[in-house]
Amino acid sequence: MNLYSKKQQWKWALFIVAILIVFTSLWYTNHLVNDIKNDEKKKVRLWAEAVQKKAGLVKFTNDLFQKLQTEERKKAELYALATKQLSADVFSVSEFVLKVLQDNTTVPVILTDNEGNITASRNFDSTIENNQDALKRELVNMKTMYEPVVIEYYKGKKNYLYHKDSRLFSDIKVVFDSLIRSFISDVAINSAAVPVIYTDSTKTNILAIGNIDSLKVNTHEKLTATIKEMELQNIPIEVDLGGGFKNYIFYEQSPLLTQLKYYPYVQFGVIGIFLLIAYILFSTSRKAEQDQVWVGMSKETAHQLGTPLSSLMAWIDHLKASGMDESIVTEMNRDVTRLNMITDRFSKIGSQPTLQDEDVCLVVKNAMDYLKQRTSRNVNYVLEIPDTEIHAQLSVPLFEWVIENICKNAVDAMDGKGEFRVTIIDIPEGVAIDLKDTGKGIPKSKHKSVFKPGYTTKKRGWGLGLSLCKRIIENYHDGKIFVLNSDDKGTTFRIVLKRG
Repeated sequence: MNLYSKKQQWKWALFIVAILIVFTSLWYTNHLVNDIKNDEKKKVRLWAEAVQKKAGLVKFTNDLFQKLQTEERKKAELYALATKQLSADVFSVSEFVLKVLQDNTTVPVILTDNEGNITASRNFDSTIENNQDALKRELVNMKTMYEPVVIEYYKGKKNYLYHKDSRLFSDIKVVFDSLIRSFISDVAINSAAVPVIYTDSTKTNILAIGNIDSLKVNTHEKLTATIKEMELQNIPIEVDLGGGFKNYIFYEQSPLLTQLKYYPYVQFGVIGIFLLIAYILFSTSRKAEQDQVWVGMSKETAHQLGTPLSSLMAWIDHLKASGMDESIVTEMNRDVTRLNMITDRFSKIGSQPTLQDEDVCLVVKNAMDYLKQRTSRNVNYVLEIPDTEIHAQLSVPLFEWVIENICKNAVDAMDGKGEFRVTIIDIPEGVAIDLKDTGKGIPKSKHKSVFKPGYTTKKRGWGLGLSLCKRIIENYHDGKIFVLNSDDKGTTFRIVLKRG
Protein backbone atom coordinates (compact mmCIF):
# COMPACT_ATOMS: atom_id res chain seq x y z
CA MET A 1 0.00 0.00 0.00
CA ASN A 2 1.49 3.36 -1.06
CA LEU A 3 1.56 6.57 0.92
CA TYR A 4 -1.30 8.12 -1.03
CA SER A 5 -3.64 5.16 -0.38
CA LYS A 6 -2.88 5.37 3.35
CA LYS A 7 -3.55 9.08 3.26
CA GLN A 8 -6.92 8.49 1.58
CA GLN A 9 -7.86 5.88 4.19
CA TRP A 10 -7.01 8.29 6.98
CA LYS A 11 -9.12 10.99 5.33
CA TRP A 12 -12.11 8.65 5.11
CA ALA A 13 -11.63 7.52 8.71
CA LEU A 14 -11.52 11.13 9.94
CA PHE A 15 -14.55 12.01 7.80
CA ILE A 16 -16.56 9.12 9.26
CA VAL A 17 -15.57 10.13 12.80
CA ALA A 18 -16.60 13.73 12.05
CA ILE A 19 -19.97 12.55 10.70
CA LEU A 20 -20.52 10.47 13.84
CA ILE A 21 -19.69 13.47 16.04
CA VAL A 22 -22.09 15.68 14.06
CA PHE A 23 -24.96 13.18 14.23
CA THR A 24 -24.35 12.53 17.93
CA SER A 25 -24.36 16.25 18.65
CA LEU A 26 -27.51 16.76 16.57
CA TRP A 27 -29.25 13.85 18.30
CA TYR A 28 -28.37 15.14 21.76
CA THR A 29 -29.38 18.73 20.90
CA ASN A 30 -32.65 17.49 19.41
CA HIS A 31 -33.28 15.44 22.56
CA LEU A 32 -32.56 18.52 24.69
CA VAL A 33 -34.85 20.69 22.53
CA ASN A 34 -37.67 18.17 22.88
CA ASP A 35 -37.26 18.09 26.68
CA ILE A 36 -37.35 21.90 26.86
CA LYS A 37 -40.27 21.98 24.43
CA ASN A 38 -42.28 19.54 26.56
CA ASP A 39 -41.41 21.48 29.71
CA GLU A 40 -42.47 24.70 27.98
CA LYS A 41 -45.76 23.11 26.93
CA LYS A 42 -46.42 22.12 30.53
CA LYS A 43 -45.79 25.71 31.62
CA VAL A 44 -48.09 26.99 28.88
CA ARG A 45 -50.81 24.57 29.96
CA LEU A 46 -50.49 25.68 33.60
CA TRP A 47 -50.53 29.31 32.51
CA ALA A 48 -53.54 28.63 30.24
CA GLU A 49 -55.41 26.97 33.12
CA ALA A 50 -54.67 30.01 35.31
CA VAL A 51 -55.90 32.28 32.53
CA GLN A 52 -59.08 30.23 32.20
CA LYS A 53 -59.70 30.42 35.94
CA LYS A 54 -59.14 34.15 35.96
CA ALA A 55 -61.37 34.44 32.92
CA GLY A 56 -64.04 32.63 34.92
CA LEU A 57 -63.62 35.14 37.70
CA VAL A 58 -63.94 37.97 35.19
CA LYS A 59 -67.06 36.35 33.74
CA PHE A 60 -68.57 35.94 37.22
CA THR A 61 -67.79 39.56 38.07
CA ASN A 62 -69.26 40.68 34.77
CA ASP A 63 -72.46 38.73 35.44
CA LEU A 64 -72.64 40.23 38.92
CA PHE A 65 -72.05 43.66 37.45
CA GLN A 66 -74.91 43.12 34.97
CA LYS A 67 -77.24 41.99 37.77
CA LEU A 68 -76.39 45.03 39.89
CA GLN A 69 -76.99 47.29 36.93
CA THR A 70 -80.37 45.66 36.32
CA GLU A 71 -81.32 45.95 39.98
CA GLU A 72 -80.45 49.63 40.04
CA ARG A 73 -82.60 50.19 36.97
CA LYS A 74 -85.46 48.40 38.71
CA LYS A 75 -85.00 50.65 41.73
CA ALA A 76 -85.27 53.70 39.54
CA GLU A 77 -88.39 52.32 37.83
CA LEU A 78 -89.92 51.45 41.22
CA TYR A 79 -89.18 54.97 42.41
CA ALA A 80 -90.92 56.29 39.28
CA LEU A 81 -93.96 54.06 39.91
CA ALA A 82 -94.21 55.30 43.47
CA THR A 83 -94.00 58.89 42.27
CA LYS A 84 -96.78 58.19 39.76
CA GLN A 85 -98.98 56.68 42.43
CA LEU A 86 -98.45 59.66 44.68
CA SER A 87 -99.35 61.98 41.84
CA ALA A 88 -102.47 60.00 40.85
CA ASP A 89 -103.91 59.59 44.33
CA VAL A 90 -103.74 63.00 45.86
CA PHE A 91 -106.20 62.29 48.67
CA SER A 92 -104.87 58.89 49.92
CA VAL A 93 -101.06 58.40 50.27
CA SER A 94 -100.17 54.74 50.57
CA GLU A 95 -97.70 53.80 53.29
CA PHE A 96 -96.18 51.32 50.80
CA VAL A 97 -95.44 54.03 48.27
CA LEU A 98 -93.86 56.20 50.94
CA LYS A 99 -91.77 53.19 52.02
CA VAL A 100 -90.50 52.75 48.44
CA LEU A 101 -89.51 56.37 48.21
CA GLN A 102 -87.72 56.25 51.53
CA ASP A 103 -85.89 52.94 50.85
CA ASN A 104 -84.11 54.22 47.75
CA THR A 105 -81.01 55.47 49.50
CA THR A 106 -78.41 54.49 46.89
CA VAL A 107 -79.50 55.34 43.33
CA PRO A 108 -79.21 59.06 42.51
CA VAL A 109 -82.40 60.22 40.70
CA ILE A 110 -83.74 63.52 39.34
CA LEU A 111 -87.42 64.02 38.47
CA THR A 112 -88.38 66.63 35.88
CA ASP A 113 -91.67 67.89 34.54
CA ASN A 114 -92.81 67.96 30.96
CA GLU A 115 -90.79 71.16 30.31
CA GLY A 116 -87.60 69.70 31.82
CA ASN A 117 -87.75 71.62 35.06
CA ILE A 118 -86.35 69.77 38.07
CA THR A 119 -89.12 68.98 40.54
CA ALA A 120 -87.34 66.53 42.82
CA SER A 121 -83.99 64.83 43.45
CA ARG A 122 -82.63 62.19 45.76
CA ASN A 123 -79.38 60.54 46.92
CA PHE A 124 -76.97 63.34 45.99
CA ASP A 125 -74.42 64.98 48.21
CA SER A 126 -75.70 67.96 50.15
CA THR A 127 -73.46 70.22 48.10
CA ILE A 128 -75.39 69.16 44.99
CA GLU A 129 -78.86 68.85 46.55
CA ASN A 130 -78.80 72.48 47.69
CA ASN A 131 -77.34 73.84 44.44
CA GLN A 132 -79.67 74.15 41.44
CA ASP A 133 -76.79 74.73 39.03
CA ALA A 134 -75.04 71.59 40.23
CA LEU A 135 -78.30 69.62 39.87
CA LYS A 136 -78.69 70.89 36.31
CA ARG A 137 -75.15 69.75 35.46
CA GLU A 138 -75.93 66.33 36.95
CA LEU A 139 -79.12 66.20 34.88
CA VAL A 140 -77.18 66.89 31.68
CA ASN A 141 -74.75 64.11 32.58
CA MET A 142 -77.59 61.67 33.40
CA LYS A 143 -79.26 62.28 30.04
CA THR A 144 -76.12 60.90 28.33
CA MET A 145 -76.02 57.79 30.48
CA TYR A 146 -79.47 56.14 30.47
CA GLU A 147 -82.89 56.62 28.90
CA PRO A 148 -85.33 58.30 31.33
CA VAL A 149 -88.30 56.54 32.93
CA VAL A 150 -91.48 58.21 31.62
CA ILE A 151 -94.24 58.82 34.24
CA GLU A 152 -97.79 59.59 32.97
CA TYR A 153 -99.79 60.95 35.89
CA TYR A 154 -102.76 63.00 34.74
CA LYS A 155 -104.51 63.50 31.37
CA GLY A 156 -101.42 62.93 29.24
CA LYS A 157 -99.11 64.93 31.40
CA LYS A 158 -95.68 63.35 31.86
CA ASN A 159 -92.77 63.53 34.23
CA TYR A 160 -89.32 62.15 33.48
CA LEU A 161 -87.14 60.30 35.94
CA TYR A 162 -83.38 60.30 35.24
CA HIS A 163 -80.88 58.17 37.15
CA LYS A 164 -77.23 57.23 37.21
CA ASP A 165 -75.13 54.51 38.80
CA SER A 166 -74.89 54.47 42.54
CA ARG A 167 -71.60 55.03 44.28
CA LEU A 168 -71.48 51.33 45.19
CA PHE A 169 -72.12 50.37 41.58
CA SER A 170 -69.43 52.81 40.35
CA ASP A 171 -66.92 51.39 42.82
CA ILE A 172 -67.68 47.87 41.63
CA LYS A 173 -67.28 49.02 38.04
CA VAL A 174 -63.83 50.44 38.85
CA VAL A 175 -62.87 47.09 40.38
CA PHE A 176 -64.25 45.26 37.38
CA ASP A 177 -62.32 47.46 34.91
CA SER A 178 -59.18 46.94 36.98
CA LEU A 179 -59.75 43.20 36.87
CA ILE A 180 -60.12 43.30 33.08
CA ARG A 181 -56.89 45.29 32.71
CA SER A 182 -55.13 42.90 35.06
CA PHE A 183 -56.38 39.95 33.05
CA ILE A 184 -55.14 41.43 29.75
CA SER A 185 -51.81 42.28 31.37
CA ASP A 186 -51.45 38.73 32.65
CA VAL A 187 -52.10 37.45 29.14
CA ALA A 188 -49.49 39.72 27.58
CA ILE A 189 -46.86 39.33 30.34
CA ASN A 190 -47.05 35.64 31.15
CA SER A 191 -44.80 33.45 33.24
CA ALA A 192 -44.31 31.01 30.37
CA ALA A 193 -42.46 33.74 28.42
CA VAL A 194 -43.92 32.63 25.10
CA PRO A 195 -45.09 34.98 22.33
CA VAL A 196 -48.86 35.60 22.69
CA ILE A 197 -51.52 37.61 20.86
CA TYR A 198 -54.82 38.34 22.62
CA THR A 199 -57.63 39.17 20.16
CA ASP A 200 -61.34 39.74 20.20
CA SER A 201 -63.88 37.30 18.78
CA THR A 202 -63.10 38.38 15.19
CA LYS A 203 -59.44 37.30 15.59
CA THR A 204 -58.40 40.53 13.84
CA ASN A 205 -58.41 43.20 16.54
CA ILE A 206 -55.50 42.99 18.99
CA LEU A 207 -56.33 43.54 22.65
CA ALA A 208 -52.82 42.80 23.86
CA ILE A 209 -49.52 41.31 22.69
CA GLY A 210 -46.62 39.93 24.66
CA ASN A 211 -43.09 38.70 23.88
CA ILE A 212 -43.54 39.32 20.16
CA ASP A 213 -41.94 41.71 17.70
CA SER A 214 -44.34 44.53 16.84
CA LEU A 215 -43.06 44.46 13.23
CA LYS A 216 -44.77 41.08 12.83
CA VAL A 217 -48.20 42.60 13.55
CA ASN A 218 -47.90 46.22 12.34
CA THR A 219 -50.10 45.56 9.28
CA HIS A 220 -53.30 43.61 8.80
CA GLU A 221 -51.59 41.20 6.40
CA LYS A 222 -48.71 40.52 8.79
CA LEU A 223 -51.11 40.09 11.73
CA THR A 224 -53.23 37.60 9.78
CA ALA A 225 -50.13 35.63 8.70
CA THR A 226 -48.72 35.59 12.26
CA ILE A 227 -52.03 34.43 13.76
CA LYS A 228 -52.34 31.66 11.16
CA GLU A 229 -48.79 30.54 11.89
CA MET A 230 -49.53 30.47 15.65
CA GLU A 231 -52.81 28.63 15.07
CA LEU A 232 -50.96 25.93 13.12
CA GLN A 233 -48.54 25.44 16.03
CA ASN A 234 -51.09 25.45 18.88
CA ILE A 235 -54.87 25.50 19.25
CA PRO A 236 -55.85 28.99 20.49
CA ILE A 237 -57.22 29.33 24.03
CA GLU A 238 -60.84 30.53 24.17
CA VAL A 239 -61.65 33.15 26.81
CA ASP A 240 -65.38 33.42 27.64
CA LEU A 241 -66.13 36.74 29.36
CA GLY A 242 -69.90 36.32 29.24
CA GLY A 243 -72.56 37.93 27.13
CA GLY A 244 -71.97 35.43 24.34
CA PHE A 245 -68.59 36.99 23.43
CA LYS A 246 -65.37 34.98 23.21
CA ASN A 247 -61.83 36.28 22.94
CA TYR A 248 -58.82 34.22 21.83
CA ILE A 249 -55.25 33.79 23.01
CA PHE A 250 -52.79 32.66 20.30
CA TYR A 251 -49.32 31.50 21.32
CA GLU A 252 -46.20 29.83 19.86
CA GLN A 253 -42.91 28.42 21.09
CA SER A 254 -40.50 30.83 22.75
CA PRO A 255 -37.63 32.51 20.81
CA LEU A 256 -35.14 30.78 23.12
CA LEU A 257 -36.42 27.37 22.04
CA THR A 258 -36.28 28.38 18.38
CA GLN A 259 -32.71 29.64 18.77
CA LEU A 260 -31.70 26.44 20.56
CA LYS A 261 -33.18 24.38 17.74
CA TYR A 262 -30.96 26.06 15.14
CA TYR A 263 -27.94 26.56 17.40
CA PRO A 264 -26.13 23.31 16.44
CA TYR A 265 -26.33 24.19 12.74
CA VAL A 266 -24.86 27.63 13.41
CA GLN A 267 -22.24 26.02 15.63
CA PHE A 268 -21.27 23.47 12.97
CA GLY A 269 -21.20 26.25 10.36
CA VAL A 270 -18.75 28.29 12.45
CA ILE A 271 -16.65 25.21 13.22
CA GLY A 272 -16.74 24.26 9.54
CA ILE A 273 -15.51 27.71 8.47
CA PHE A 274 -12.78 27.56 11.10
CA LEU A 275 -11.68 24.08 9.96
CA LEU A 276 -11.76 25.19 6.32
CA ILE A 277 -9.54 28.18 7.07
CA ALA A 278 -7.23 25.97 9.15
CA TYR A 279 -7.11 23.38 6.35
CA ILE A 280 -6.25 26.04 3.76
CA LEU A 281 -3.51 27.46 5.98
CA PHE A 282 -2.03 24.04 6.73
CA SER A 283 -2.30 23.00 3.07
CA THR A 284 -0.55 26.18 2.00
CA SER A 285 2.15 25.60 4.61
CA ARG A 286 2.54 21.96 3.59
CA LYS A 287 2.69 22.91 -0.09
CA ALA A 288 5.38 25.49 0.70
CA GLU A 289 7.36 22.82 2.55
CA GLN A 290 6.95 20.42 -0.39
CA ASP A 291 8.14 23.13 -2.74
CA GLN A 292 11.23 23.61 -0.62
CA VAL A 293 11.87 19.84 -0.72
CA TRP A 294 11.40 19.81 -4.50
CA VAL A 295 13.74 22.74 -4.98
CA GLY A 296 16.37 21.36 -2.60
CA MET A 297 16.30 17.91 -4.21
CA SER A 298 16.46 19.36 -7.73
CA LYS A 299 19.34 21.68 -6.94
CA GLU A 300 21.26 18.92 -5.21
CA THR A 301 20.67 16.55 -8.16
CA ALA A 302 21.91 19.16 -10.61
CA HIS A 303 24.98 19.74 -8.43
CA GLN A 304 25.74 16.02 -8.12
CA LEU A 305 25.45 15.48 -11.89
CA GLY A 306 27.80 18.35 -12.64
CA THR A 307 31.06 16.59 -11.61
CA PRO A 308 30.63 13.28 -13.57
CA LEU A 309 29.42 15.21 -16.62
CA SER A 310 32.57 17.28 -16.70
CA SER A 311 34.59 14.08 -16.48
CA LEU A 312 32.57 12.41 -19.27
CA MET A 313 33.08 15.37 -21.56
CA ALA A 314 36.83 15.10 -20.98
CA TRP A 315 36.78 11.36 -21.76
CA ILE A 316 34.91 12.02 -25.01
CA ASP A 317 37.59 14.48 -26.08
CA HIS A 318 40.22 11.87 -25.20
CA LEU A 319 38.42 9.19 -27.25
CA LYS A 320 38.22 11.52 -30.22
CA ALA A 321 41.97 12.11 -30.00
CA SER A 322 42.60 8.35 -29.71
CA GLY A 323 40.95 7.68 -33.10
CA MET A 324 37.89 5.78 -31.84
CA ASP A 325 35.02 5.11 -34.25
CA GLU A 326 33.40 8.49 -34.97
CA SER A 327 29.80 7.14 -34.82
CA ILE A 328 30.34 5.79 -31.30
CA VAL A 329 31.83 9.06 -30.12
CA THR A 330 28.90 10.96 -31.72
CA GLU A 331 26.28 8.87 -29.88
CA MET A 332 28.15 9.19 -26.61
CA ASN A 333 28.32 12.94 -27.16
CA ARG A 334 24.53 13.06 -27.73
CA ASP A 335 23.92 11.24 -24.45
CA VAL A 336 26.23 13.59 -22.59
CA THR A 337 24.44 16.54 -24.17
CA ARG A 338 21.18 14.99 -23.00
CA LEU A 339 22.54 14.65 -19.48
CA ASN A 340 23.57 18.30 -19.60
CA MET A 341 20.00 19.21 -20.56
CA ILE A 342 18.62 17.09 -17.69
CA THR A 343 20.97 18.83 -15.28
CA ASP A 344 19.75 22.15 -16.64
CA ARG A 345 16.14 21.03 -16.07
CA PHE A 346 16.79 20.21 -12.43
CA SER A 347 18.56 23.50 -11.92
CA LYS A 348 15.49 25.37 -13.20
CA ILE A 349 13.13 23.77 -10.61
CA GLY A 350 12.29 26.33 -7.93
CA SER A 351 12.99 29.39 -10.04
CA GLN A 352 10.73 30.95 -12.65
CA PRO A 353 12.04 29.79 -16.06
CA THR A 354 12.37 32.10 -19.02
CA LEU A 355 9.60 31.43 -21.54
CA GLN A 356 10.14 32.06 -25.22
CA ASP A 357 7.92 32.00 -28.25
CA GLU A 358 8.34 28.51 -29.74
CA ASP A 359 6.69 26.36 -32.41
CA VAL A 360 4.89 23.69 -30.37
CA CYS A 361 4.83 21.25 -33.29
CA LEU A 362 8.60 21.41 -33.73
CA VAL A 363 9.33 21.03 -30.00
CA VAL A 364 7.07 17.97 -29.74
CA LYS A 365 8.57 16.44 -32.91
CA ASN A 366 12.13 16.78 -31.56
CA ALA A 367 11.12 15.14 -28.28
CA MET A 368 9.43 12.26 -30.13
CA ASP A 369 12.46 11.69 -32.35
CA TYR A 370 14.71 11.36 -29.31
CA LEU A 371 12.29 8.96 -27.54
CA LYS A 372 11.95 6.66 -30.56
CA GLN A 373 15.63 5.70 -30.37
CA ARG A 374 15.69 5.10 -26.63
CA THR A 375 12.50 3.13 -25.93
CA SER A 376 11.20 -0.26 -27.02
CA ARG A 377 11.08 -0.91 -30.75
CA ASN A 378 7.68 -2.56 -30.24
CA VAL A 379 6.11 0.84 -29.56
CA ASN A 380 4.68 2.57 -32.62
CA TYR A 381 5.01 6.36 -32.36
CA VAL A 382 2.44 8.43 -34.30
CA LEU A 383 2.57 12.22 -34.51
CA GLU A 384 -0.40 14.16 -35.92
CA ILE A 385 0.27 17.88 -36.41
CA PRO A 386 -1.49 20.61 -38.39
CA ASP A 387 -0.01 22.03 -41.58
CA THR A 388 0.61 25.44 -40.04
CA GLU A 389 2.84 26.38 -37.13
CA ILE A 390 1.27 26.89 -33.70
CA HIS A 391 3.26 29.07 -31.33
CA ALA A 392 3.18 29.25 -27.53
CA GLN A 393 5.36 30.59 -24.73
CA LEU A 394 7.56 27.64 -23.67
CA SER A 395 10.60 26.64 -21.70
CA VAL A 396 11.78 23.97 -24.13
CA PRO A 397 13.85 21.86 -21.65
CA LEU A 398 11.00 21.69 -19.13
CA PHE A 399 8.26 21.10 -21.71
CA GLU A 400 10.24 18.26 -23.31
CA TRP A 401 10.58 16.78 -19.81
CA VAL A 402 6.76 16.63 -19.58
CA ILE A 403 6.48 14.86 -22.94
CA GLU A 404 9.16 12.35 -21.93
CA ASN A 405 7.53 11.59 -18.54
CA ILE A 406 4.14 10.90 -20.10
CA CYS A 407 5.72 8.83 -22.87
CA LYS A 408 7.70 6.66 -20.42
CA ASN A 409 4.58 6.10 -18.29
CA ALA A 410 2.69 5.10 -21.45
CA VAL A 411 5.41 2.59 -22.44
CA ASP A 412 5.25 1.06 -18.94
CA ALA A 413 1.44 0.87 -19.11
CA MET A 414 1.66 -0.94 -22.48
CA ASP A 415 4.36 -3.32 -21.17
CA GLY A 416 6.67 -2.07 -23.95
CA LYS A 417 4.27 -2.94 -26.79
CA GLY A 418 1.56 -0.78 -28.38
CA GLU A 419 0.96 2.63 -29.91
CA PHE A 420 1.74 6.07 -28.54
CA ARG A 421 -0.11 8.78 -30.50
CA VAL A 422 0.46 12.52 -30.09
CA THR A 423 -2.09 14.87 -31.68
CA ILE A 424 -1.68 18.66 -31.73
CA ILE A 425 -4.99 20.56 -32.11
CA ASP A 426 -5.50 24.25 -32.78
CA ILE A 427 -8.31 25.38 -30.42
CA PRO A 428 -9.79 28.87 -29.80
CA GLU A 429 -8.23 29.26 -26.36
CA GLY A 430 -4.77 28.14 -27.54
CA VAL A 431 -3.27 24.78 -28.40
CA ALA A 432 -4.16 21.30 -27.14
CA ILE A 433 -1.71 18.36 -27.15
CA ASP A 434 -3.36 14.93 -26.75
CA LEU A 435 -1.04 12.08 -25.73
CA LYS A 436 -2.75 8.71 -26.14
CA ASP A 437 -1.50 5.20 -25.37
CA THR A 438 -3.02 1.72 -25.72
CA GLY A 439 -2.20 0.63 -22.19
CA LYS A 440 -4.22 -0.65 -19.22
CA GLY A 441 -6.09 2.55 -18.50
CA ILE A 442 -6.67 4.50 -15.30
CA PRO A 443 -9.82 4.09 -13.14
CA LYS A 444 -12.07 7.16 -13.26
CA SER A 445 -11.76 7.64 -9.51
CA LYS A 446 -7.97 8.06 -9.91
CA HIS A 447 -7.98 10.64 -12.73
CA LYS A 448 -7.01 13.41 -10.31
CA SER A 449 -5.05 11.23 -7.91
CA VAL A 450 -2.42 10.35 -10.51
CA PHE A 451 -1.08 13.93 -10.28
CA LYS A 452 -0.62 13.73 -6.48
CA PRO A 453 2.95 13.36 -5.19
CA GLY A 454 3.60 9.79 -4.09
CA TYR A 455 0.82 8.17 -6.17
CA THR A 456 2.15 5.25 -8.22
CA THR A 457 1.12 1.78 -9.39
CA LYS A 458 4.72 0.69 -10.03
CA LYS A 459 6.62 -1.45 -7.56
CA ARG A 460 9.74 0.70 -7.87
CA GLY A 461 8.11 4.01 -8.70
CA TRP A 462 8.39 7.18 -6.65
CA GLY A 463 5.11 8.70 -7.84
CA LEU A 464 6.74 12.01 -8.79
CA GLY A 465 6.64 12.00 -12.61
CA LEU A 466 3.08 13.21 -13.26
CA SER A 467 3.20 15.48 -10.21
CA LEU A 468 6.26 17.13 -11.76
CA CYS A 469 4.43 17.40 -15.12
CA LYS A 470 1.51 19.16 -13.46
CA ARG A 471 3.86 21.58 -11.70
CA ILE A 472 5.70 22.43 -14.94
CA ILE A 473 2.56 22.93 -17.05
CA GLU A 474 0.34 24.74 -14.51
CA ASN A 475 2.85 26.65 -12.36
CA TYR A 476 5.48 27.55 -14.96
CA HIS A 477 3.48 27.67 -18.21
CA ASP A 478 0.07 28.77 -16.83
CA GLY A 479 -1.56 25.88 -18.69
CA LYS A 480 -3.62 22.82 -17.84
CA ILE A 481 -2.97 19.09 -17.83
CA PHE A 482 -5.59 16.42 -17.09
CA VAL A 483 -6.84 12.95 -18.03
CA LEU A 484 -9.12 13.50 -21.03
CA ASN A 485 -10.46 9.95 -21.03
CA SER A 486 -9.36 6.46 -20.04
CA ASP A 487 -10.68 2.92 -20.38
CA ASP A 488 -9.37 -0.60 -20.80
CA LYS A 489 -8.18 0.34 -24.31
CA GLY A 490 -5.86 3.11 -23.18
CA THR A 491 -5.51 6.57 -21.70
CA THR A 492 -5.43 10.06 -23.20
CA PHE A 493 -3.73 12.95 -21.39
CA ARG A 494 -4.44 16.48 -22.62
CA ILE A 495 -2.17 19.51 -22.24
CA VAL A 496 -3.67 22.94 -22.96
CA LEU A 497 -1.36 25.94 -23.50
CA LYS A 498 -2.15 29.56 -24.21
CA ARG A 499 -1.30 30.80 -27.66
CA GLY A 500 2.01 32.65 -27.93
